[in-house]
Amino acid sequence: MSSVPDAVSAPAVSGRPIVLFSLHGRAALVTGGGKGLGLAMATALASQGAAVCLSGRHEDVLREACTRITRETASAATFVVADQCERAESRRLAEAAIASMGRGDILVNNAGTNDPQAIDEITDDTWDRIVELNLSSAMALSRAVVPGMKERRWGRIIHITSVMGIASYPGRSVYSATKAGLIGMTKASALDVGPFGITVNCIAPGPFLTDLPRKVFSQEVIDAVSQRTAVLRWGEPSEMAGPVLLLASDAGSFITGSTLLVDGGALTRTM
Repeated sequence: MSSVPDAVSAPAVSGRPIVLFSLHGRAALVTGGGKGLGLAMATALASQGAAVCLSGRHEDVLREACTRITRETASAATFVVADQCERAESRRLAEAAIASMGRGDILVNNAGTNDPQAIDEITDDTWDRIVELNLSSAMALSRAVVPGMKERRWGRIIHITSVMGIASYPGRSVYSATKAGLIGMTKASALDVGPFGITVNCIAPGPFLTDLPRKVFSQEVIDAVSQRTAVLRWGEPSEMAGPVLLLASDAGSFITGSTLLVDGGALTRTM
């Protein structure tokens, strides 16, 4: 079973007890949900009772992820194969996800990619593709789910930005631009939808030891990155469970327009 804690009850507000992290009766779409941080967050949401729909480009990965989530949490899990580098695919994804779950209460925009190029080497194709996937698809999905959230007067939109939306590294101009764009869009859209009981926030992960860094970085690089954090280690995907549950549930009902750093203190260092 999932290691995520059970829902916690809080004191009553206006005579109603609040179960802080409970998501029973809610439906969540998690893009890029087949593995890594996306799978960890989807599993966390399902552990608190949410029905989840995962999206990604590879059916076999998504099918395996859904099986795992259902086995570990007993919540319903479905998937939609979609390539969000195409605007029409994002529209189709929103329609299919809402149709499969009957509603869309929580949106986690996690899908993204990076193709490092120096500023004077960026190609138009690279720029257009990464901007579409990392930023424009998040807009398109948010635009699609907000009307239903407004009708129900409850909704949670969570964009997965990055510490590279706040600081950066050589060759990351496109990636940092898109991740900073998510932070700006979050602030503005939180004002648009706040009166309807909808919150919009970002999570900015730092170094997380998913499959990709394990494959591409030497142990020497992994150790060096560890030393940049305050806790002297990389994060584990399961450590995204708490942040996403806070922002997706009633526990975070008064948090909106914010960016939550989940970086092990990496950005606390100046040198």
